[in-house]
Amino acid sequence: MTGFKTQSILAVPLQDRNRILGVVEVLNTAKEKQFNQEDLELLSAFAAHAAVALRNAQLVSSMQEEKRHLQNEIEERFRPLISASSSMQRVMQTAQRAAGTHATILLLGESGVGKEILARSIHAWSPRAAKPFLAINCAAISDYLLESELFGHEKGSFTGALQRKKGLFELGHGGTVFLDEIGDMKPELQAKILRVLQEHEFERVGGTQPIRVDIRVIAATNKNLPAAVETGQFRQDLFYRLNVVTIEVPPLRARKDDIVPLTGFFLQRYCQDLKRPMMVIGAEAKDVLQRYDWPGNVRELQNVIERAVVLALGETIEAKDLMLGRSPFEADSASSLLDLSFHESVEVHKRTLIQHALAKVGGTKSKAAALLKLQPTYLSRLCKLLKIT
Repeated sequence: MTGFKTQSILAVPLQDRNRILGVVEVLNTAKEKQFNQEDLELLSAFAAHAAVALRNAQLVSSMQEEKRHLQNEIEERFRPLISASSSMQRVMQTAQRAAGTHATILLLGESGVGKEILARSIHAWSPRAAKPFLAINCAAISDYLLESELFGHEKGSFTGALQRKKGLFELGHGGTVFLDEIGDMKPELQAKILRVLQEHEFERVGGTQPIRVDIRVIAATNKNLPAAVETGQFRQDLFYRLNVVTIEVPPLRARKDDIVPLTGFFLQRYCQDLKRPMMVIGAEAKDVLQRYDWPGNVRELQNVIERAVVLALGETIEAKDLMLGRSPFEADSASSLLDLSFHESVEVHKRTLIQHALAKVGGTKSKAAALLKLQPTYLSRLCKLLKIT
């Protein structure tokens, strides 16, 4: 197509120990004659150096990936599991007993109740505490990418697979892998997860060599898995394999004794992160927090306290500084909306509905769109127009 014609060619393998990484080739020597033995020796020497450079680049990439996982683990490992309420203390007692075993654990509960924090605590209490804890949200990425993240892939197994990549099951050898929102996983991928749980082995995407691993799996979902089994959306055999030890984390509205301790923890954390003097919660604000139903659970409380730390003018957080899922506390009443113009009141109401829906589903726009019966693209446009992040 280009008119280029190969007059002469010299090709040498890029060999790293007993592994062929590729081939380097040169075309059309400027010499009058063809390539000779001297050219072959020169290109062979270059290929030897290039193979070492490629190997080092792959090692650096692998180290950077493992470093990213370790940094995430360090950030979350010592985050405390607060359990002032009797219901959460019972959950912790069950979790501590299960932590000392190798059993698979299934965590149930609404979005935002703290299932990942509990999973990290179980790992920290277990004999695997010195090994990696790796977490992934099964609903956050596409099935194809999720398979690659979990099992890894071989070089060239799909477009963009420029080098071999280790998956979480391989990187987590000896430790714990946390599969959040496993109820959203497609049945085709569920079969591969079942094999890992039963046989402790898998193949990378595009690979043929079985890889054996020693991992503990903790799974979590806010879905009704027995109902999903009945409708064929979730494999029955995988459900039974996951359902060895089941722990249900109660919603925040059912453990209101935890609200004040959690508020204190988040307050200290965000004052430190935002370099603000230590703040306190006013009596009225504390009463408001305890009376609220928290549809978004602990995650919503965390967001409320972070906003309050950012926006509060003094060193005491008052009720007016709290935005409980919808709008500032003092603007919650209908009378405050009646004081606005028509278009302003409509805009405030839209913002209120969207923020409440987002808080209820833990910030996932697709789920909020379903709750509001809106198209996801339309909800995204509204969020942009109303400056909702």
